[in-house]
Order: sequence, then structure tokens, then C-alpha cells
Amino acid sequence: MKKDMARLAPELVTFGESMGLFTAQDSRGLEYASNLHKSFGGAESNVAIGVARLGHRAGWFGALGNDPIGKMIYKAIRGEGVDVSHVVTNDEAPTGMMIRENTAGRSSVYYYRKASAASQMQPEQLDASYIENANILHVTGITAAISPSALACVEKAMDIARGAGVKISFDPNLRLKLWTLEEARSVLLRLAEKADYFLPGLDELKLLYNVEEDKAVFEKLSRLNAVSVIKGGPDLTYVLEDGILTEVPYFKADQVLDTVGAGDGFCAGFISGLLKGHTTVEAVRLGNLMGSMVIQAVGDWEALPTWEQVEAKLGHKMHIER
Repeated sequence: MKKDMARLAPELVTFGESMGLFTAQDSRGLEYASNLHKSFGGAESNVAIGVARLGHRAGWFGALGNDPIGKMIYKAIRGEGVDVSHVVTNDEAPTGMMIRENTAGRSSVYYYRKASAASQMQPEQLDASYIENANILHVTGITAAISPSALACVEKAMDIARGAGVKISFDPNLRLKLWTLEEARSVLLRLAEKADYFLPGLDELKLLYNVEEDKAVFEKLSRLNAVSVIKGGPDLTYVLEDGILTEVPYFKADQVLDTVGAGDGFCAGFISGLLKGHTTVEAVRLGNLMGSMVIQAVGDWEALPTWEQVEAKLGHKMHIER
């Protein structure tokens, strides 16, 4: 029975806050917009959806309010084939929301997440067996930033995974609207020490390590036990593994429509590559391709490609309109 459960368990488990997303449909900005497009977004659920679309079993959990937005998010993620059996519904706290506007070519996001259901997640709500039966646990610094109890959840989940031999993927996702750089630095660097795969951006690292030169960043990273995958190089992603630095070029995008969600698309592709048994560099190459495909369409998760679409891109197959 235990073997059967493990065989059916998600290969990837992740958790965090997913929020209602409302985007102003007016180039003059939110102040003058009369229509808002409704969707949702969240770094971790984006990754789970991306991994599921690439053909893997993925599970996402978090806390949602018992409200229309929470119900919409739950049904949409479930509809993408992601296991949501461990989602907690909070009757007392609301689902968080964010509103995005694009004014004069610049995107701005306004968050309404204080005292949200997700911020009230508690470590005792974690199901250890759910994490222990996964291949990879993916966590981000966003969850760590939304509340002390959510941070405690991240740390406990990482400890459970490490104790069970489950690989840990950690994207710091530095968000200075959630905490100060000093607060973030002490927490995120501590969490990086628990990870097997550390997935920061180069600019993030320069802030966290308080250095300016790339060389200094790599020297700091070399002290970690984790394989470091550094996004945001000059048209490439760096891989620092066993003291060897490898450059993996980006895939050129034919057009750039929306960069939101590119990092989550990268993480999904990278994790998929690991689950498929690829080397780290091959997994990063798949992550780069996913990021390139995501930015060519609009949406936090809607543009995440299926494995069939990725294969077509890799095989340079021509799309035929029937």
C-alpha cells in the first residue's frame, strides 16, 4: 500500500500564497480603467501548473479564504491537473489580492494581502508524509516573507524534505515590498544553506551579498552545498556545480509581450528537467526555453507551454493551422 501511495504521490510538492489578480484594461492606468481582467497568480502555483503541463504529477497547497476568489483559484489550479488535496480553507481570513496596471509602458502591482489566509498558515498544518513522498520540494522566499508563521512553515517543510532525502529547490524571489533588505538577507541566505538547488537572480544576489562584482557573487555561492543556478546573466544562465561555472545561453524570443511569470516558467522547466533525469545543465536549458516561451504571451501562468509545445519548439516543428 505504501509503495502504491508513493507511486501516485506528486513528484513535485510546493506551497505558498496564490492571490486573485485583477489587471486594468486601460493604458492610462488603474485610476481611469473601467474594466479589470480577473485571474490569479502566485509563484509556487505557477510553478506547479508549469510542471503539470510538462507531464509530471505536481501538488500545490496553501491557505485560501472561503470566498469567491479563493474558490476560483482552487478550481483553476485543480483544473490544470495539479493536486490540491492539501489546500486549507480559512473561514476567518480572506484570499489575498493584487491589482496590476500598465501605464506608459511601465507595469505596477498593488498588493492587498495583509492578514490574508495564506499569511496565517501554521507549521502544524503541514502533512509530513505528503512532502516525504515527493521527489522535489520547491519553496520560495515570498512565502517566507509574508508572516513569521509562514516562514516557520517553509523551514519545517525543508527540514521534513531533508530528513526524507527529498531534494529541495529554493527560489529566493526577493520582494522588497514585503520586508527590508536586512530582514530578507538573514532569512534567505539561511534558507539557501538548506537547499539542494538554489535558483536566485544575479541582481538579487548582489543585493543579498552586498557586492557589486559577479566574481564576488560566485565566490560567495561556492561556499554553499547547493547547486546554484543564477538567472539574469548577459543573455545566459549560470550554473555553479562542484566548483565549475557553466554558461547556458538563452533561447531568443521572437517577441516579448509580458515578462511576468518568466522566472516561474524557468523554475518549472528546470524542475521538469531534473524529474526527467537530465543533467543540471540540460535542465537549465529546458528552463531557459520555458522562460523564452512564457514571455511571448500575456499572463502569470496562462502562457506556460505543454510538453507537446516544448517538443515542437525543440524539434523546430512548423505549426499548421487547420
